[in-house]
Amino acid sequence: MNKQSMFHQLALIEEKVGGLYEEIGHLKNALLELMEENKNLLIENQHLRERLQQRETELEKKEKRQSSGVKAKKDKKKRAVVGEGYDNLARLYQEGFHICNVHYGSLRTDGDCLFCLAFLNKQG
Repeated sequence: MNKQSMFHQLALIEEKVGGLYEEIGHLKNALLELMEENKNLLIENQHLRERLQQRETELEKKEKRQSSGVKAKKDKKKRAVVGEGYDNLARLYQEGFHICNVHYGSLRTDGDCLFCLAFLNKQG
């Protein structure tokens, strides 16, 4: 091998090494971008998990409130049924009939009946 061919081969190797060095630089930049994106995705994922957990907690509280609300509605409905009967008795009393256990159903002739009034006050 003569000196000129050795110099030429050395120049080719230097070019190849330079190209590899440049390619390594591009790969390094791409790796840094991927690592940064991965970190951002991890942070976003953590925030989404926290929001999901918060949402689930809110839904559980809402369901508890609704179930207690359903229970309250059932209680209110029971009271409404009792209230409806009470209203019917009060209407009968206003129409002039006894609603007490002593004279139930008979016509009131002497004004107000203390037994009926006590019964109405007890129910209300």
